[in-house]
Amino acid sequence: MTEPRATGAGRLLAALAWTVLLVPAWLWGRALTEQPAATVSPPGAAFAARHPHAAAGRPGGALALPRAHTPLPRARPRALAIASLRLRAPVEPRGLDASGAVDPPPYDRPGTVAWYRNGPAPGSPGAAVLVGHLDTRHAPAVFHGLGRLRPGATVQVAREDGSTAEFTVEDVTLHTKDHFDAAKVYGPRDRSRAELRLITCGGRYDPRHRTYDANVVVSAYLTGTTTADGTGRA
Repeated sequence: MTEPRATGAGRLLAALAWTVLLVPAWLWGRALTEQPAATVSPPGAAFAARHPHAAAGRPGGALALPRAHTPLPRARPRALAIASLRLRAPVEPRGLDASGAVDPPPYDRPGTVAWYRNGPAPGSPGAAVLVGHLDTRHAPAVFHGLGRLRPGATVQVAREDGSTAEFTVEDVTLHTKDHFDAAKVYGPRDRSRAELRLITCGGRYDPRHRTYDANVVVSAYLTGTTTADGTGRA
């Protein structure tokens, strides 16, 4: 980005639009464990065209996605890999800050992904949440290419127990700050599945307020796993 950014903690919270993730702890708990399954509609073509980081949504034609894999026991995530984006990044557990927002990765480590540790772990039942920065003052950050993902893409999460959970992208959506629905974003769509949400900033950057006006949300679900000895299980 060429526009000036805020500095320090102000830049972290403003330029990366974490304000749309300001959800009280009780709502986080409900959204992650109690909300009914929700279908998120993709953004319209006109809206997406106006936003350089708009999401792809669902494909125009029917896409046969693989069946869901049985959820795995809980295990802490260690690393994230998305081959189609040439992305490999460490994952660290984070909680909520004093205001009730997801505590994002430290600004001096823009290549790190944060996992919301008080929710499901990637691969376990429910919707696990991973967040990452879109950019920094000087360069793109870990989730800069997130909006380019398409349904059917593969996302891999290496876990502490030595296994790798493999997810298939279901859709990619753009949620504006004014219409951010926590239940749809954080809630599981199917309680029998292990789901994953990848979230970063998106939409237009407002240099006056030093903030983006939306969030890109990638929704995926568990479709395979590789054990510590390299044995794949469909």
